[in-house]
Amino acid sequence: MGRGLAARRAAGGLLLLLTLLLSGCGAEEAAHNDTDVMFAQMTLAQIGEGDQVAAVAERSATGASLRTLAAELRGQWQTEKATMTTWLTDWDQPLEADPGTGLHAGHGDLHALQPGDIDGLSAAKGSDFDRIAVALLLGNLHNTMETLRMQADGGAHPEALSLAESMTTTRQGQIQRLLALASG
Repeated sequence: MGRGLAARRAAGGLLLLLTLLLSGCGAEEAAHNDTDVMFAQMTLAQIGEGDQVAAVAERSATGASLRTLAAELRGQWQTEKATMTTWLTDWDQPLEADPGTGLHAGHGDLHALQPGDIDGLSAAKGSDFDRIAVALLLGNLHNTMETLRMQADGGAHPEALSLAESMTTTRQGQIQRLLALASG
């Protein structure tokens, strides 16, 4: 009789294990909302544009501090890009917003470089180059701060909220470093 009870317990344990495996072990993915999606999509666009500026600055800036900051930004952006790409994929959302959906209505061109910005930067030399690169990076980071505030105010996904909080702290420090470069 001891073997029969042990066999039934083992079978019951196996059934429970299979049920948990089939149900995803009872863990549910944290909820996300439209703000989380917009945060990821807008930040990816801002990263893409900021990286264009930072790549040129990393190669051509006359100041070592600017080259260092550009490299730092590019490294952080790669990590953030990978995270946000994974989220959007997991949420079954496009990496870029459909301009016809209205999801980004009211946010204008927060992440848009102007036509000719990169060409103008690439053509500049010496201190003019550094001044233009600092101004473009400041604009990009300012726009990112607006996106981060939007996420903090309306996001739902815990990991996205945490990343936005961390990015806010980091970007504030980077903006201060760029302002110091601009002043002097």
